[in-house]
Amino acid sequence: MLSPGRAGRYFYFVQPAFTILPAALADVPALAALINQAYRGAPSAQSWTTEAHLLDGPRIGENHLQEMLLPAGGQRTALLKYVADNVVLGCVYLEAKNDALYLSTLAVAPAAQGHGVGRQLLAAAEAYARQHGCTRVLISVLSARPELVAWYERHGYQRTGASEDFPDTTEFGRPRQPLVLLGLELTGYPTSREAAACW
Repeated sequence: MLSPGRAGRYFYFVQPAFTILPAALADVPALAALINQAYRGAPSAQSWTTEAHLLDGPRIGENHLQEMLLPAGGQRTALLKYVADNVVLGCVYLEAKNDALYLSTLAVAPAAQGHGVGRQLLAAAEAYARQHGCTRVLISVLSARPELVAWYERHGYQRTGASEDFPDTTEFGRPRQPLVLLGLELTGYPTSREAAACW
């Protein structure tokens, strides 16, 4: 986990060495717990990414994660995990279709938020996009989460003008109110040293 550095006039955090690499089926229980802690339930109360006030139920189940790790033939996908000190602190799911990379399920453990884990996962996504010939990265974000929309915008994503209703299914939770997903897009991203070094 992130640990405090040497005490001085100020306290600061030391970023541990990290690795971003493809997840395996053995990671499914830990990833399901991480994603649900980041977005739903009691642990998400300390998480700025919480959706617990908007949706009831878990964000994701182990069966769905297993399907993400075992895609249908021909799909170019990756479920990446962020590991530091042998602990999984984050993840992101990527799916390449033609010239677009679809990004979803970006989650960071509540205790690790605010230390650049999400930014490094975005950098890894950009590296994956370049490797697969994608010229843009697409993501859908709940309009009821303006702070999350703003976070992506600070990282270069722009609203596409596209929107859709949240899926009428309990697979990703039960909405407490009508919800809308906004489309955001990243284009023209530069080659990044940080992205190239991620995995």
